[in-house]
Amino acid sequence: MIVKILDPSTTFKGVRYNTNKVDKDKGELMKVANFGALQALQNLRPRDYVNYLEAQSAASSRTKYPQLHAVISCKGRSHSKEELTTIAEQWLSGMGYGEQPYLLVFHKDTANNHIHIVSTRVGRDGKKINDSFEKIRAYEVLNRVVGVDEKQQANKDIEKALDYSFSTRTQFMMVLEAQGYSLKLSDGKYQISRYGKRQGTVSLEQVDTKIGTFSKDINRLAQLRAVFAKYQSQYDPAVVHTPAPLPGNRPSAPSGYTSAMAQMLSDKFGVQIIFHGKDGKPPYGYTVIDHSRKMVYKGKDLMPLAEFIAPSEDRPKISPKADITNPTLKGCVFRPEETITENGYVQSAKDDFAEPNEKERKSTSEETTIVADYVHGTAEQWIPNIQIDISDDIDDEAIHGRNRRRKRKARTNTR
Repeated sequence: MIVKILDPSTTFKGVRYNTNKVDKDKGELMKVANFGALQALQNLRPRDYVNYLEAQSAASSRTKYPQLHAVISCKGRSHSKEELTTIAEQWLSGMGYGEQPYLLVFHKDTANNHIHIVSTRVGRDGKKINDSFEKIRAYEVLNRVVGVDEKQQANKDIEKALDYSFSTRTQFMMVLEAQGYSLKLSDGKYQISRYGKRQGTVSLEQVDTKIGTFSKDINRLAQLRAVFAKYQSQYDPAVVHTPAPLPGNRPSAPSGYTSAMAQMLSDKFGVQIIFHGKDGKPPYGYTVIDHSRKMVYKGKDLMPLAEFIAPSEDRPKISPKADITNPTLKGCVFRPEETITENGYVQSAKDDFAEPNEKERKSTSEETTIVADYVHGTAEQWIPNIQIDISDDIDDEAIHGRNRRRKRKARTNTR
């Protein structure tokens, strides 16, 4: 289960965003609390809630961004709307918002049940609710509510990561990063962090010992090639970039890559594909994490990248309006009319996550995408987008040999 505090907003557009979901039967208003006499009225409009929140927020002229808009999401349908509502109530209390006016709206339009929370950061006394280390505390409170021992869970995840077969240190790092951890090598140990603090360590000796036992599963690789051949006419292998949302709905730079084929392999077979690239350019390589068999492979062990991302010939041609960015790698097509939400799914840029009207689109916005969703490879793992440099893992001669030969020139005496 994860929690996401959305980008700050000067207004309470989160109310309208969520009531629009209710109007479209994509959401359900689960609870309205602490709105005083307003709750005794019938047929309340979204504007009524906004007016109340604005009136209370006006007590603090120093609070520039009064809206609190957060999302709590579970894996798939593991928690019902009632359970998520209870969790959200307890989370609000733990964060200091228990007595604040708030709305809880359950969303049912994605693969993962999630609930939105809208409140004000200004208390009835005119003081701002404490937001120090807010993102870290958000997870601490959520884990406490759902009974998760962070360090105990980290130790289990580290043990699982060491059960995988991998051939490089970078691949080991990717297994843990696929579960939301960050790693830093220091004094011969990997310092493993999550929720903004260190959760455990792994010695480099342990990792290198595991690397020494690696052996490719040739039969499994053949099975995955057969799966690819079977589904390539149904799921587009062409790569699209995943943008990183920025505050204020500003244009974002690409932060990762995915494809319909990669998503299918993850959903159906527990095989995660991690593309590697920089600065929005076409990816230069990829890694295969086979969670179902606990194996990690270099992409070239499966098939060359150009082959893995080449569109099928029987697929409709790309529209002339599509902007093919830096098409130096055959089959690597970026479609600006598509975006990838943080749950990893391809969606139209004209989805209903857009702001309600033109005026609001021009102002600071935080409702451009649904966040706090999971991408699943197996029932136990959360698979986020990962950007990691694998330059040391790539066959140097295969990638750079041609460039070396091209640069060779006859020596001349310049003295």
